[in-house]
Amino acid sequence: MRESFTAVLERNRTLAGEFATEPYEAAWAAEARWFVRTLERTGAGTRLRVTTQISPDGLHWCDLDAGREITGDLESWESAGFGGWLRLKGTVEAGDGPEPGTGPAATVMIYLALKS
Repeated sequence: MRESFTAVLERNRTLAGEFATEPYEAAWAAEARWFVRTLERTGAGTRLRVTTQISPDGLHWCDLDAGREITGDLESWESAGFGGWLRLKGTVEAGDGPEPGTGPAATVMIYLALKS
C-alpha cells in the first residue's frame, strides 16, 4: 500500500521581496507535487516567481528546476529526482509599478504533496 502526506508549508503568509519556505524532509517519498494558491496580490502587476530547491541535509541548497512564474490563483507542478529535503525559494516583484503607498506582495498558501 502506498503512503501519502500533504504538508502545508505556508498558510496565509504574505510574501514580499525574496523568500524561502520552511524545508521539508522528503527522502521517503518517490513523488512530490507542489501547489501554490495565491490568495491576494498587492500592487499592480505583482509577479510571483518560485524555484524548487533540494538539499542533502536541510541546510545547504541548490536549484532543482529553472523556476516558474505563478500567474493563476492555484498552480501545481511535479518535482522528480529530488534528494532528502525540498523547499521553494522565490521572489515577489513589482510589475507595472506598485500602487501608491504599497509595495509588491502576495499572500499565499503553499502545499507539498508526497507519495511513496
